[in-house]
Amino acid sequence: MKQYIVDAFTDKPFSGNPAAVCVMDAWPSDESMMKLAMENNLSETAFIVKEQQGYHLRWFTPGTEVELCGHATLASAFVILNYYNPNSDVVRFNTMSGLLTVKRNEDMYEMDFPRYDLQEIPVTDDMEAAFGIRPKKAILGLDLICVFETEDDVRTMHPNQKLLKNIDGRIQNATAIGLEFDCVSRSFAPKLSIAEDPVCGSAHCQIADYWASQMQKSVINAYQASKRGGTLRCEIMENHRIAISGSAVIVAISDIIAKL
Repeated sequence: MKQYIVDAFTDKPFSGNPAAVCVMDAWPSDESMMKLAMENNLSETAFIVKEQQGYHLRWFTPGTEVELCGHATLASAFVILNYYNPNSDVVRFNTMSGLLTVKRNEDMYEMDFPRYDLQEIPVTDDMEAAFGIRPKKAILGLDLICVFETEDDVRTMHPNQKLLKNIDGRIQNATAIGLEFDCVSRSFAPKLSIAEDPVCGSAHCQIADYWASQMQKSVINAYQASKRGGTLRCEIMENHRIAISGSAVIVAISDIIAKL
């Protein structure tokens, strides 16, 4: 089968967030997909099988299957709309998070994602110990969002990976108001065997939703301040949905020779 390496949320190779995208005729075993995800050792490997109605999409980290991944969905849409259905501008994926629709808009790909109920929770000493800086606010949805005073706090922190595992959330996010963007963030996911996700789309379903409510804005321009860096345009929509847009660029196309 073909495997594509795509950098998502960027228009330049070797930046943004890399994802492996595997397009298959039928499903291998879960164990085989997990082994390939471990072999790739990227934050996500996406597996796609065509169905009568669109495509079925699943995401695996090196440690587990996950219920939602933004950058690997963007990478998957890039592959389908450029290499399999180049005459189409829309692709629909059936996933663990329901139907996800991605539209091509010039050099951007807009993903229709769910929003999550967000609840403010107390800031704890464990959070301060894990991040190395005390957050001024903590929000919990699918992931943990810790809000810090300054962009510099977010950019320069060196969290303790072991201690991050002991606090709430699938992913532990640090965010602050940005200087050039509406917000800056970093996403740490040791529970998923990922020290730091370079650009996390699913986390921004919550991060952008939080900042939109704080700033009274419907569109949030976000920057993920990892070493690779990446930009996301996030628009709050009706029906508890959010549109997350970004660019993508191909890095490599390969053949998987090993039997799965």
